[in-house]
Amino acid sequence: MTQGFPRTAAVSPRVQVVESTGSTNADVVAMASAEPSAWPHLSLLLTHDQRAGRGRLDRTWTAPPGTSLAVSVVVRIPGIPPASRGWIPLAAGAAMARAIGAQLLGTGHSVGLKWPNDVLVDGGKICGILAEMISEDVVVIGSGINTRMSRADLPLPTATSFAEIGREADEDRLLADYLTALDEQLAALARGSAAQAGVRGEIEALCLTLGQRVRVLLPDGSQLEGIAQRLDDDGRLVVVSGAAETAVSAGDVVHVRGA
Repeated sequence: MTQGFPRTAAVSPRVQVVESTGSTNADVVAMASAEPSAWPHLSLLLTHDQRAGRGRLDRTWTAPPGTSLAVSVVVRIPGIPPASRGWIPLAAGAAMARAIGAQLLGTGHSVGLKWPNDVLVDGGKICGILAEMISEDVVVIGSGINTRMSRADLPLPTATSFAEIGREADEDRLLADYLTALDEQLAALARGSAAQAGVRGEIEALCLTLGQRVRVLLPDGSQLEGIAQRLDDDGRLVVVSGAAETAVSAGDVVHVRGA
């Protein structure tokens, strides 16, 4: 079913729209694992009613029907060297930031990334991304984009939406731009390292976390606080606290304001 998404269908070999589901990522992981040939590169599943969305650190979230766009994309990455694969979730964030930025061009709103791949508009989170590897060469990348959420619907005071900033998202163009940019980033990673491919530079230019004082909630429940200094060669966030440097590969980052 591609009705309403002709631009997206021109980029993707499979655009499946469902009225509602628990989790688009869980659905695509299951279907692409069971029938790989039916889910070629850039195939996607989307809905406006996701009832058990999943985020990093095993968080779950829901949104009122019709107020957000949940989409999960299959990417096939046999050409990307293992050493560069840690950049894939970050590249997805950069691709989505580029697509959302195109929607807001000339409006005065600013778009950036919070490491590793939350997309922020004017400092508020408008999109979260979760990447899940289902085989050695296949990754499912899920995104939840706040489209029509009112202030009362937003899950956190630090979140925002297209409606909250007075804009209407062109969802078909947004997804087509996202897929195009994502495919470009993945193709670049297959040609060389993230630095050589220009992927690292684009992500660093978008990443609002760099240079900030941050608090990182690590998967084991501990916390790390310091200055987010740089990204290392693997895409990890290097946090400096006193004389110590720690490279963080996974965690929930909070920008500590007023520091």
